[in-house]
Amino acid sequence: MKITSFNPLIVTNNVEEVVSVFEALGFVKKHNPTGTSAIGNEYVAYRMTDANGFHVDVTTSTAPRTQDLTAIRMNVDNFEEAYEFLTARGFGNGQNGSVTNTGSAKACILYSPSGFAINLIQHIKDHA
Repeated sequence: MKITSFNPLIVTNNVEEVVSVFEALGFVKKHNPTGTSAIGNEYVAYRMTDANGFHVDVTTSTAPRTQDLTAIRMNVDNFEEAYEFLTARGFGNGQNGSVTNTGSAKACILYSPSGFAINLIQHIKDHA
């Protein structure tokens, strides 16, 4: 398994407010995926980058949320291998065991035994 990117992710009910903070820090929106998760929640995400090549993702979804969630986005070249690696170390799937598959990416959020979260993603290069 190769990690292809690794950066902070903020999941919030106040996406525009959070995005504006990072825009004021010099980040710009580069990618804006939207869709439906494997468990039926609609989501909107912003991949942001700055002039130094740093990234932060800001996401909102229809999932009930009482406060923001700060997590790590980890893109990998082999989703299944990374998933097995993390679950063997006690990480639990936060999507009731489901994996979101958009055709161009596989993803799910995993929680460590101590509570931190990793949003695991593999982009699929050869998709229809």
